[in-house]
Amino acid sequence: MKSTKALLEFWETQMKQSHTSSNFFFRKSPSHYHMMLIIMAYYKQNIPITVEELKTKLFKTSRPKSALIINEACEKGFFYLQKTLEDQRKKNIKPTENFVTEFEDYLKKLREISL
Repeated sequence: MKSTKALLEFWETQMKQSHTSSNFFFRKSPSHYHMMLIIMAYYKQNIPITVEELKTKLFKTSRPKSALIINEACEKGFFYLQKTLEDQRKKNIKPTENFVTEFEDYLKKLREISL
């Protein structure tokens, strides 16, 4: 019961911050959340991912919708695009330092609750 209460308190705290953090943005839809997880998984493994690869990996999301989500995430400062050295037309998508910090804090709190 203690972990349930801690999880509820954590969720309520997260929702209070929803308009000032990435929480609200990435909980808009399963596609938003899936995008965040893909980008962070690639980031953690130090593997670059291009915008086109990301669009292909998102399930049940059209390419135009994927592009809109990517652009909005970049505008909000969660991700940024970086041209590749070998082909200037391709762009890798990467998380910003602020987003990485926020994501790490989120994971840390979840780990603490699950103990």
